[in-house]
Amino acid sequence: MVAVGGSIGTGLLLGTAAAIELAGPAVILSFALAAFISWTVSLALGELASMHPAAGSFGVYGDLYLNDWAGFVSRAGYWAAIAVSIGAEMVASATYMKLWLPGVPAIVWVVVLSIFLLSTNLLSVHSYGRFEFWFAMIKVAVIAAFVVLGSLLLLSGRATAQYTAHGGFFPLGPTAPLLAITFAIYTFGGVEFVAVTSGESTSAQEVARAVRMTFLALTFLYLGAITILVGIMPWDRAGVTESPFVTVFRSVSLPGAAHVMNFVVLTAALSGANAALYISSRMLFSLGRTGWAPRAFGHLSRNGTPTYALLVSSYGIIVALALERWAAAKAFEYILRGAFFGMMLSWIVSLAAHISFRRRLSAADAASLPMRSPLGRWGSVIGLVVVLASVAKTWWDSQVNLISGAALLVGLTVAYAAIKYFRTQTP
Repeated sequence: MVAVGGSIGTGLLLGTAAAIELAGPAVILSFALAAFISWTVSLALGELASMHPAAGSFGVYGDLYLNDWAGFVSRAGYWAAIAVSIGAEMVASATYMKLWLPGVPAIVWVVVLSIFLLSTNLLSVHSYGRFEFWFAMIKVAVIAAFVVLGSLLLLSGRATAQYTAHGGFFPLGPTAPLLAITFAIYTFGGVEFVAVTSGESTSAQEVARAVRMTFLALTFLYLGAITILVGIMPWDRAGVTESPFVTVFRSVSLPGAAHVMNFVVLTAALSGANAALYISSRMLFSLGRTGWAPRAFGHLSRNGTPTYALLVSSYGIIVALALERWAAAKAFEYILRGAFFGMMLSWIVSLAAHISFRRRLSAADAASLPMRSPLGRWGSVIGLVVVLASVAKTWWDSQVNLISGAALLVGLTVAYAAIKYFRTQTP
């Protein structure tokens, strides 16, 4: 539920608006391709996490099956991306609060809600897990209800299907779904949370089961929700001034439905930020424990929380405050684009490490894996090619993506070289 909660956040509930604007009803194809990519990543992570449960997750897999550069850049890049994505959730939360209290500045909500999240994450991991479980359950239940309700409205004829009503299924051209792929893949970001949380699990079988359930739940919810969304709501009415889900509930004239849904998307954003703060702090904790970050970040408090790593990982909140102050109109989109490549690094390293892992594995050892991928090594090969092609496409389409991605990779490589040099100089 930490993985599901972390994934179902602004990517689905607010980011779908930007994706729909780029592709129209054909955004369904964007999400189908993203689901396939997510499947290959889930299978790779499932095998690796069930064999090597660790808070460092894909960073550990990179160390073991690739090299320490891959292990470092995947952990550090993912930490930077997930920590900054907390800012996206905060910006979204402030957007949702405008429905009820439009006169309160967004920056006030960012501050108040950030204090709430930090307090939650300072609890013991058991208390945090219970809190996040119920937090995530609210949005899972409501999005499932949205899919069922929307299906009934379409099948009964109470809502007119909009799939081809405004310029056809491809109103912006047959290649438009590829333009929206960044937002669709970002939406599925979170499947890797299971591998990170495996470090605090006690059973390899539970890790394997969690991986399968996370992928199945997200695929049903995402593909179902986006299919219903563009079926009920004209695609050209989508915008990031409010969640498209709120727009749909407002349009079907159910009393108070828009306010209920606004509450749900608010809790979803907070749950996503809550999970992101947890995951980013564990990633920094792993870097501290392995000597790639100051050792203070590898220390635990009495209740088992990496307090220093948690406080530093909340820097995404500062990013949100700055963007709300100086670039409020584009704050959400800037943060999402900046976080995309860091998340993709974790998928790229995971798939590459899984290919190497499978190459070294004998047939007998493969048969005894706690979780076994039916696609084997070739599933990760296909997934890696598609992920790399998707990243290249986003870089081709957007200078923001290209510059932020290249800057992150160069910066991480320089940091890796500097840290490795000083480690060799230290007696």
